[in-house]
Formats: sequence, C-alpha cells, structure tokens
Amino acid sequence: MRHLYLITSLICATLAPPALSQTKGDAQAGKDVFEQCAVCHNADSTVKKIGPGLKGLYKQKKLSDGKAVNDANVTIKLNEGGKGMPPYKDILSDEERANLIAYLKTL
Repeated sequence: MRHLYLITSLICATLAPPALSQTKGDAQAGKDVFEQCAVCHNADSTVKKIGPGLKGLYKQKKLSDGKAVNDANVTIKLNEGGKGMPPYKDILSDEERANLIAYLKTL
C-alpha cells in the first residue's frame, strides 16, 4: 500500500505544473524581454507613455484593473493584454514570461 502511495505521489508531482510563485526567472534576461514592452511602458518612471510607467509596480497594491499586484495577476495581464496592450500568451514563452516578471520586480 505504501508503494502505491509513493508511486501516485511521484506521478502527480511529475505531471503537475510548477506553481507560479515557484517559477524563478532571470531578471537580467527579463530586461532583454522588456525591450519590446519599452515601446509603450517606462521602466524608470511612473510616467505614462502609451501604457503606464512600471517603476515600482510590485510596490503598488493594485494593478490598473484593480487586482492585487502578484505574479498570478501580472501573468494574467501579460497573457490577456487589454486596453491597447496586445496579449502575449502566444508571443512569450513561459521562461520569457518568468524572466520578465523577475525584471519587473526589480523596478
């Protein structure tokens, strides 16, 4: 019985996607990804270009849509886009998205 439990646990752990909070990105690589975002967003200020300036994004309590600033909600915003921002779900890989989020946390 114990062997069945261990096997089941290993299979579930292998098949389950990593939790968003466990996905670590490379902020330096994320800075490179951000270059395509910089057309519309400032990284070094809160001044609006086409979209809002992102300096201090992770120090804010809420995103522009009123949702809490956290990895899950930022990922949803990146994936879905909106208000003129294109959806990046099919443009960025999971790794690029994790790197971008790691970079946004440094702003």
